Amino acid sequence: MTDNVTFTDEQRHYLEGLMSGANAARALRGMPTLSQAMAGLAAPAQTPVALTASAAGPDTPAIEAQDKVIAAGGKLCKEEKAKRDKNALDMWDEMADRAAAGEFPKGTDVFLMKYHGLFHVAPAQNSYMCRLRLPGGILSAAQFRGIADIAENYGGGYTHVTTRANLQIREIAPENPLNVYTGLADLGVIIRGSGSDNIRNVTASPTAGIDPQELINTLPLAKQMHHYILNHREMYGLPRKFNIAFEGGGAIASLADTNDIGFAAVRVDEASATDALPAGVYFRLELGGITGHKDFARDTGVILRPGQCVKVAAAIVRVFVRSGDRTNRNKARLKYVLDDWGFDKFIAEVEKEYGEALPRFDLDKCEPRGPVDPLAHLGVHPQQQAGLNYVGVVVPVGKLTCEQMRGLAKIADEFGSGTIRLTVWQNLLISDVADADVETAKRRLEAIGLHWSATNVRAGLVACTGNTGCKFAASDTKTHATAIADHLDAALQLDHPINIHLTGCHHSCAQHYIGDIGLLASKVSRGDDMVEAYHIHVGGGYGANQSIAREIYRDVTADEAPAVIERMLAGYQQHREAADETFSAFTRRHDLDELRKIFDAADQLAAP
Repeated sequence: MTDNVTFTDEQRHYLEGLMSGANAARALRGMPTLSQAMAGLAAPAQTPVALTASAAGPDTPAIEAQDKVIAAGGKLCKEEKAKRDKNALDMWDEMADRAAAGEFPKGTDVFLMKYHGLFHVAPAQNSYMCRLRLPGGILSAAQFRGIADIAENYGGGYTHVTTRANLQIREIAPENPLNVYTGLADLGVIIRGSGSDNIRNVTASPTAGIDPQELINTLPLAKQMHHYILNHREMYGLPRKFNIAFEGGGAIASLADTNDIGFAAVRVDEASATDALPAGVYFRLELGGITGHKDFARDTGVILRPGQCVKVAAAIVRVFVRSGDRTNRNKARLKYVLDDWGFDKFIAEVEKEYGEALPRFDLDKCEPRGPVDPLAHLGVHPQQQAGLNYVGVVVPVGKLTCEQMRGLAKIADEFGSGTIRLTVWQNLLISDVADADVETAKRRLEAIGLHWSATNVRAGLVACTGNTGCKFAASDTKTHATAIADHLDAALQLDHPINIHLTGCHHSCAQHYIGDIGLLASKVSRGDDMVEAYHIHVGGGYGANQSIAREIYRDVTADEAPAVIERMLAGYQQHREAADETFSAFTRRHDLDELRKIFDAADQLAAP
């Protein structure tokens, strides 16, 4: 080997950059530079300092945002300090050591573990919960079967379907989180960033590609967004969690207007088209949805070609990374940046990040969206493909046993295309069932303890995990939801679907503010004890019927709630203006005092 090596300019610049980056990283850790180490020298004495953005990399924007807060005299919240002290995405060895020792994380590591989709949910359950990441909520029967095996071998033998068309595996012992993590990866399910201050499971229309009414198949966009997030590290470590949804205009709503970013499909016809915007299908950009804070995403006036959506979403996230509040967790969502800046300023910053102006188009020049069918997620419905159907399966309060999951996978393989589609209504669809196989598939569903139809009460029943599995929840929401449905089905005959949402805490995972009837858990004293109760809200809605529910009753105990809701529904049936007036429409045309009088009168009429 010769001692004299000649490098090209390109090679020399590459090596200089490599050495510079390595030395910067060593300096941040108090280590000598490579040349000092080769000479046997120690690192120069220095005062320890917090991590800064001086060494450029994918995490730089978040670190710079933290630096800006500190430079302005602000105080980072504890979660931001935790992220600053340790990058959660670089914890694999710690996670492995902890699992080998059979230990759960402590302190801020509990928060950081959520970056890997692993939640230590003590004291509700002294175990991990694993939240998956399923783009568009659609997965294969083989994946569904594999998830059942993982839940049985390493979890509690069941899964929960969530309100983001996702799955959770619960009751994972301290030695098993990496078995779950790697087992899911073997199935093609990557869970990195499925919790904490990251972009959650990207949702889309559950009937994407099969809905006769849809304007566009949104599943490819959800998958593109999913992989963009996984492969761009700057998409992690946001000021707070972030939700993105694609709405294709089908019969089942994806609730895009409850997300931080909603892309809602619209059609521009020939009469409204321009040279710059030819007739076709586009997406309206909606921003700032967070119904737990009583706000829907609002239309920005921006209209996008499908191919622009993912990069525009990424530009929005990058602006949020720089501008979101890192001192107050209660104000760290995108809504509060929009409230502070206004939409015009925010969109202007997004355009700078994106690199060009975003086109505007009047919403009223777009064709109206097709109607949402409140029962389209249950039962048998014809697809756009002739001779094929999807079957909406009832999943009581979102819980599936592993045996039921295997049975569903077998039905999907035998009678469909091997596809399982989760919905935001905590249920699932089996698609591509031939006309001739529908009745057999229905009987097979019944044989595994599931059904394809539901009453107007159970069709819209949504409940979060509750205090049996979530440390934040104040009540056992799933048990109470079942009790309410049992009582109402026995007491009333409803001719319209009713959405009843039970949520265990202010995080509003079950989105109680958009339910016809929404219940928010509380505690109330009864003698010397504190018992589980609910604040009851009425009149919520979404999409064309957007409305935030209003609180009508406080601290109704869980055992009293079924009878109270029965009175509410009886009063509605007795006083509605017409047979087709919905419960939400009825409640919205009365103030709360009037509603209480109507409901009280219904109670008197029902009394013996």
